[in-house]
Formats: sequence, structure tokens, C-alpha cells
Amino acid sequence: MARRPKVRLSRSFGLPLTPKSARYYERRPYPPGVHGRRRRNPSDYRVRLLEKQRLRYQYNLREKQLRRVFEEAVRRPGKAGENLIELLERRLDALVLRAGFARTIEQARQMVTHGHFTVDGHKVDIPSYRVRPGQTIEVRESSRHKPLFESAAHQAAEVTPPPYLEVDPARLRARLTNEPRRPEIPVICSEQLVVEFYSR
Repeated sequence: MARRPKVRLSRSFGLPLTPKSARYYERRPYPPGVHGRRRRNPSDYRVRLLEKQRLRYQYNLREKQLRRVFEEAVRRPGKAGENLIELLERRLDALVLRAGFARTIEQARQMVTHGHFTVDGHKVDIPSYRVRPGQTIEVRESSRHKPLFESAAHQAAEVTPPPYLEVDPARLRARLTNEPRRPEIPVICSEQLVVEFYSR
């Protein structure tokens, strides 16, 4: 994914994407640029595109990755939009973020890629790995004494995990207890607009 300033993206999408960008977004919660405060009458296409981009950046995905998950969500029974969010939430990097082991989804992705986590005792370095209910995510023994994870333990103790995740900050361990459900998932998105964007 191309690197773009998260503060500008946060102001464009109308939500803070990182803790750092939250400070700037609170001061200027409108799109960047000299015309940022002007009222606009966006087209239907623009509204749906913006919602899809908001979802994509919250999970730090490429367009091809998001479309692939959407196609799977459509094939499943139930509402495609809710299926989409629930499938994305089971990604390993997303659960590392929800557990409080990382401050941003980008950091969570990097931690997983560098091989710092195991799932049920097996090393997993694929951020898109889909965790199943009952599986346990844990920081590898060789990584626990690194400064990054010593601070992550304190950070996780201050984070309230979602209902579908049990977290043990002292052991740097988290367990997915059940399938995430859309009302429980802390993602800001109107998933129906995303469905409409891909179904046009």
C-alpha cells in the first residue's frame, strides 16, 4: 500500500486512523486543502467510494485484498456487509491491534510479518491469517523481553478488549472466544455502502 500521511487521510475520511492523527483531527475535523471547509454535494459514487476507502484504511488493506474478502462474504449466508466486517476482524493483525499489543494496524501488521506471534503454539507471520474461535494468539518467547513488547504488556493492560477476545496482558496472550459479530466490532463504517459500491 502506498504511504500517505495518516493525518490527511484521517481528515479526508472523517475519522482518526491512528492515535497521533487523533490530536490533529480534533483541531481540524474537516478535509485538508483550501476548500476543505466548503460544503459539498458529493455524488452517490463518491459517497460509496469514500466509505469503501474508510474501511480499507482501517484494516490497512490493498484494494485487491478487500475485494477478495468481499467476494467471499457475498457467498456466505446472511448479510454481505456484516459478513465482510466479521471476516476482516478475524485477521491476525486486526486481533493483535484489538488485544492492545500494537498501537496501530500498521504496527500490528509489521509485528506479525516479523514473526513475533504464534497461533496455538505455531509461528505465524501472515497478517491476513484468519484466526478461528478457540485459537490462542501469543507473543513468542524469544520476543517477550524486547522493549517493544514490554511496553505492549503495559499498554494491553489499559485497553478494554472487545467481547469476543480474552486478553492476558501479563502473558501477552489473547484468545478468540467466539466469532466476532458486527455490533461488537469497533469499526466505523456503513458496510451497506461498501456492498453497494462493489455491486454497482
